[in-house]
Amino acid sequence: MSKFVLIVLGAATVTFLATGGHTLFPGIARHPQGNIGTSCRIKGNISINSGERIYHVPGQEYYDETRISPQYGERWFCSEEDAQAAGWRRARR
Repeated sequence: MSKFVLIVLGAATVTFLATGGHTLFPGIARHPQGNIGTSCRIKGNISINSGERIYHVPGQEYYDETRISPQYGERWFCSEEDAQAAGWRRARR
């Protein structure tokens, strides 16, 4: 391969990665179970303080403030049964 081709491929790769292109399917990145739609609204959050796996359902005190970060192992669930089966407990508030 010529140097020009290598430079172009390298630049394209850097641009692709720098702009978040490594996430080919953004829905899957946000929701590890795939494109879950609107029915999977239970937030599986990992406590910063204790590392405990806690899920929040709509209407609970901190539901709106809770953010899901899949890169830290947090995830969405479609039912409380799914969350409990995966080893998560319901938030107390």
